[in-house]
Amino acid sequence: MQPFQRAFVDLLVQYEVVRFGSFTLKSGRKSPYFVNAGQLRTGDAIGRLGQAFAARILASEVSCDLVFGPAYKGVPLAVATSIGLAARGVDVAFGFDRKEVKDHGEGGKFVGTAPADGMRVVVVDDVITSGQSIREAVELVRAAADVTVTAVVVAVDRQERGTGSKSTLAELRDELGVAVLPIVTIRELAGDLAVREIGGRILVDAEQRAAIDAYLAEHGGTA
Repeated sequence: MQPFQRAFVDLLVQYEVVRFGSFTLKSGRKSPYFVNAGQLRTGDAIGRLGQAFAARILASEVSCDLVFGPAYKGVPLAVATSIGLAARGVDVAFGFDRKEVKDHGEGGKFVGTAPADGMRVVVVDDVITSGQSIREAVELVRAAADVTVTAVVVAVDRQERGTGSKSTLAELRDELGVAVLPIVTIRELAGDLAVREIGGRILVDAEQRAAIDAYLAEHGGTA
């Protein structure tokens, strides 16, 4: 774990973004962990989230002129990430789309900086589940201008299987021809929380770790 990843895990724990136990997912599966990025809804939380996204982009040496977030969850992510990058001396544009095209005022599909020919674009999103919002975002910016999508950065990769044997992340990478970079994977997160105390306790004990391993053995995908 790099320092920015460990700081990110601390953030997820503090705001109860990640919880361990038994949860019924939308798919009907019983999962031993649950990730809800909607818990990050304060200035402190979104600021630190942006710092984590910025750190992942810089650590991966991804070229970027525009940080793009798909509406609606990606909107604060794009803004916070661009602020996080600026704090590290890298000033780039941010933008996001409207769900409905505005036909008055400045009009158009995009808010902030719109994709333009020659731009290198990083798409940001919260948690990979089906990957549909990411597919749509990449298609949207590519259709708007002659851009290069240099990476997709997500907060947490649940590492679950997609439509085949590969993980959803791996499927997206191969389908879109773009690097898909999580700040942390669920295995990294659980492994970190199993070996250190936060608030005086170990948050992932041996039983919980075994449940996560068993779940991913059944529902996880290959990289």
